[in-house]
Amino acid sequence: MRRTLISLLIALSVSGAALASDDDVSKVNGTAQVEAGQHAGDVHTVNGSVRIGDNAVVQKASTVNGAVELGKGATATIVKSVNGGLTLHDNARVSEEVTTVNGRVLLERGVDVKGQLTNVNGEISLEGAHVGGGIETTNADITIGEGSKVEGGLLVKKPSMSFFSSNDRVPKIVIGPHAVVQGTLSFQRDVELYVSDSATVGKIEGATAKKFSGNAP
Repeated sequence: MRRTLISLLIALSVSGAALASDDDVSKVNGTAQVEAGQHAGDVHTVNGSVRIGDNAVVQKASTVNGAVELGKGATATIVKSVNGGLTLHDNARVSEEVTTVNGRVLLERGVDVKGQLTNVNGEISLEGAHVGGGIETTNADITIGEGSKVEGGLLVKKPSMSFFSSNDRVPKIVIGPHAVVQGTLSFQRDVELYVSDSATVGKIEGATAKKFSGNAP
């Protein structure tokens, strides 16, 4: 009986520690952080940044008015920001979507995003990364760098009239050497589209590709 009771207490202790390790982290006017190798639930802040350490595991990493950073080898279900950039370092993984409204999105080498990557304004850069659910933007410059792969196509949406009248710049889209974009590349507005002569792309609608050799146009 004593041995059984001790085993039960140990089991409860381990279970409690596991639950505690998956607690949500929430901040206002400050940085929400998960240390390297740790586990957490939803990590969220308002008016601050979210930093997920190397090899950490979280559910949702999100902020309003701030940046989100996933360390090397970190894992998240969703990464999201309103008015802030998103940086996913080498070999980070996201099982669903990566999205921001106004902010730069950088996916470093080996990053794997299973779902869609979206923003409205701000640069999108893939450096040897993979996106499984397509890329969608309205006003971003996009660089799909060397060796990157995008499944699900590419969509540059037509801006609203009020948005267009205040910002009529033409987005620059670059598909780099040995990059692959599967699916339709659809452009509902004017863009400058450059495609490497070693890249592989799907059907192009609404733009004419300019071929280039070398690392960049």
